[in-house]
Amino acid sequence: MDGTYVRVGGQWRYLFRAVDKHGRLIASMLSDRRDAGAAYRFLRKALRVVRDYPPSSITTDKLASYPKAIRRLQSEGLLPQDVEHRTSKYLNNIIEADHGALKRVTRPTRGFQTMKTAAATLMGFEAMRMIRRGHCIQRKRRATGEIRLVSQLFGLAA
Repeated sequence: MDGTYVRVGGQWRYLFRAVDKHGRLIASMLSDRRDAGAAYRFLRKALRVVRDYPPSSITTDKLASYPKAIRRLQSEGLLPQDVEHRTSKYLNNIIEADHGALKRVTRPTRGFQTMKTAAATLMGFEAMRMIRRGHCIQRKRRATGEIRLVSQLFGLAA
């Protein structure tokens, strides 16, 4: 789990992103703040996506908001108590390297005007990148993988 900055309405906004150990996107969320409340909302969103296979560890950078959000989720019972929280920039290399690829796609936009359009456009960029990488394709090529991916990213009912 990590984040990067995106320019929206002339100001820098924070884009939270989480990937699994294979580099597949779990969730992303655009926020105007990088505080404990935003980290909590993002982690709760990501945990809903992976509720069938909860994480055994969560790797973040050393931002103080992440441990607070993880403890809150554990106290609410949404995250198992035995989940290991690791703070290491070296263990986060998968997502750190992926930020550069996302920045290359967003740079030609020269920033976004509103949070709504920024979030929608970024979700589209992420969906296209995942389809291109084959993260949604199952052993037998069917449309169900793509439908599940679009449903997961955009919250649509398939």
